Amino acid sequence: MASRTRRAIRAVIAGSVQGVGFREATRRLAGELGVMGWVRNTDDGAVAVHAEGPSTDIETLVAFLREGPPDATVVEVTIAEVRVEGHEQFAIRGVSAGVFVVQQHTASTRHFDLRLEVSGVMRSWAVPKGPTLDPSVKRMAVQVADHAMEHNAFEGPTDHGGGVVIWDRGHYEQGGRVAWPDALDRGHAVFVLHGEKLRGGFVLQRTKPGAGPRSQWLLLKRRDDEARPGSDIVTERPTSVLSGRTLDELLRNGK
Repeated sequence: MASRTRRAIRAVIAGSVQGVGFREATRRLAGELGVMGWVRNTDDGAVAVHAEGPSTDIETLVAFLREGPPDATVVEVTIAEVRVEGHEQFAIRGVSAGVFVVQQHTASTRHFDLRLEVSGVMRSWAVPKGPTLDPSVKRMAVQVADHAMEHNAFEGPTDHGGGVVIWDRGHYEQGGRVAWPDALDRGHAVFVLHGEKLRGGFVLQRTKPGAGPRSQWLLLKRRDDEARPGSDIVTERPTSVLSGRTLDELLRNGK
């Protein structure tokens, strides 16, 4: 049964391999084989693949990578044996999973809301102190009710003297070893933000049993090239990315 031994490889495919359907063809074959991992385009024009599964299925995938889809021209393939990471999906990385928005609110208290587009709605977490780019800082986050996507663009005064500004927005990628939305349902979700202020990898980690509104989480910044140890992005960049106003300025002007 050695042919069914589970193994993992990391491959880099060089040549004319971007913009020719390489990622989708790899994802499709991996799905047929039951191989887990990911595929992504790299900044230098190559395609990178992490794949794990039975040895025979990995060899079938590697044979495909050496040829590529019909419109690709593969010049070189580098294969390295790596450890099995336990992926439960085969995903295309580097592709937007939807939009995100961070709104700063004031009502009974001031807080930030982080919202991620998932299955047509905005999954939402109240983050009292706001997000951080410092990986050593843990931010408490409380899951709140899902919001409709049309609320993403709202900025202005609210009832009872409150207000909302759009502190950051952009798109995000789903990450991690578990497919979304299962990762959120299990309570550990990895994602990459591409915003005007927030960039790079983040983690939402549920800290207590339970799911849905009022469940407690931590919002963490991953250690990557976008991390800024010792920084306080909320203080350093307090203004709206939509209007350039701070929340205090909006409240003073009343519109």
